[in-house]
Amino acid sequence: MGQINCNDDLLFEKTLSSDTKFEGKVFNVIVKQVETPSGRIASREVVLHHGGACILPVDADLNAYFVKQFRSPFEKVMLEAPAGKIETDESPLTCATREITEETGFISKNIIELGKMSATPGYCSEQISLFLATDLEYKGGNPDEGEFLGLVKMPLTEALDLALSGEIEDAKTQLVIHLASRRFGI
Repeated sequence: MGQINCNDDLLFEKTLSSDTKFEGKVFNVIVKQVETPSGRIASREVVLHHGGACILPVDADLNAYFVKQFRSPFEKVMLEAPAGKIETDESPLTCATREITEETGFISKNIIELGKMSATPGYCSEQISLFLATDLEYKGGNPDEGEFLGLVKMPLTEALDLALSGEIEDAKTQLVIHLASRRFGI
């Protein structure tokens, strides 16, 4: 597949100013004034986020482990791969390793990096690093204070079907299921 006018330099916007509108524990919000490639002045509302890590534990029988939790923006319980926010000065691998144990009780002797995703690049800087965890050992979980989770075990093939049908709605979970399934030849 070819590209027409693939010179990225012709697409860049020049930031003229930036104003912080909100500073929170999880993210900050800024409004930027930019000059577009055509010379027009425009505003960009941007959510600045440290990023996150998502890890899919898969056992020797190709069962995957997920968490269910209430998600306030959607007012419902959602099925997701274990994930969390990267803390200051924390690597994505350290975050993923911490989250798998906190949320599922597993430790993994084999963690494979699957890549990164930008969920909403139109307005948010969050990048989520994706991992596959195998060679699992159960040690017991310890969710964060105020985090209420249910653990769900299902065959990876069933999880892939749920991702393909849209029953699993969370984008990071859909993608990590797809990438893990490919690793196992599914």
